[in-house]
Amino acid sequence: MNYYLGIDVGSVSTKLALLDTESRQAAQACLPTHGQPEAAVKAGLLTIQQQLPQDAAIASVAVTGSARELAGSLVGADIVKNEVTSHAAATLHYFPHARSIIEIGGQDSKIILLKDGLVLDFGMNTVCAAGTGSFLDHQAQRLGLTMENLGELACLSNTPDHFSGRCTVFAESEMIHKQQSGAKLEDILYGLCQTLVHNYLNSVAAGKEILTPVVFQGGLALNHGIVRALQQELLCQLIIPQTPQLMGAIGAALLAAKRAPDAPSRFKGFCI
Repeated sequence: MNYYLGIDVGSVSTKLALLDTESRQAAQACLPTHGQPEAAVKAGLLTIQQQLPQDAAIASVAVTGSARELAGSLVGADIVKNEVTSHAAATLHYFPHARSIIEIGGQDSKIILLKDGLVLDFGMNTVCAAGTGSFLDHQAQRLGLTMENLGELACLSNTPDHFSGRCTVFAESEMIHKQQSGAKLEDILYGLCQTLVHNYLNSVAAGKEILTPVVFQGGLALNHGIVRALQQELLCQLIIPQTPQLMGAIGAALLAAKRAPDAPSRFKGFCI
């Protein structure tokens, strides 16, 4: 049976998704990049190989993400696509009526506006990471919390604390002051979630009309505190895919499946 492999190499994590001819997920992998995209891709390929059915044949491979050119050369990709195209492809496959995509990852975030199944407009963060997961991850590490625990605790808040600073450095200073003043941990955490959402909406999504249905994807879509803050700010229910962190890789695999079926793949194999 033919399978299609999508690889999304980001600055924080590297994701791989394997789809069968019915566009069903057959295997997946998500590994930290750690500044070494080549090593992450190689480890991801071995993880996928371990999950492969015995009759599997890789018919096509597509790569995306910030290190897509490097990854494409490394694995022998048939298709190299940017993140906007890949994320839109996955979203429209599962949610064809979607109008807006909010994607927040570890150090990258973007907004994609859709109309009639096409990308109408998009925006991405530049050098500032204030509207990305690294803003929250930095505070979680300081408090000795995982991102999952942070999100769960944040959802317990009824009176969130307000943070005035956009920058991670200023937010940390404010957080220390609030702790010393006796503020509840859950109120501090939800205040941080709200700050990240405000940063995203005021930078990446600035000037964009966010229409429903809205699909929220990327690693931060697994954080309940961020989901709550976004829904509160946008006044709408968000659609969250089953594996939101893999949508870029899934989109790449879907694009790989559209390649001419009679053309041989350039894929170099799993042991490179």
